[in-house]
Amino acid sequence: MLIAAIALAGVALAQQPESRPPDITLLKANLGGDCSADFTVTGADGKPVYAATVHVRVRYGLLSIKRADLEIGTNSDGKARIEGLPMKARALAYDIEKEGKKANVEQNVSSMCHANFHVSLK
Repeated sequence: MLIAAIALAGVALAQQPESRPPDITLLKANLGGDCSADFTVTGADGKPVYAATVHVRVRYGLLSIKRADLEIGTNSDGKARIEGLPMKARALAYDIEKEGKKANVEQNVSSMCHANFHVSLK
């Protein structure tokens, strides 16, 4: 009887949903480098902004001839990550937007390969 009660309690605990944070939205650019950019987007009230759009045009390669437009949305915690950015590229100008509210940040991958941006939309 005691074994059955312990087993039943174990099953009940296993069925409870875990309260873990949502996965970070990830874009693997695969543009020949190890650089990355992490974004945390908040509103003017300081709360995370869900589905804010992060856009960047990457110009890289010999004479910056190669180009790639990248776009990603933030998760419910206002977070997004772009990986696989080239180590040699023109300065990256990120445009972050949601419902007409905008912000811009820049990343020079040659001096800041792994960047963390905390952006407030206004």
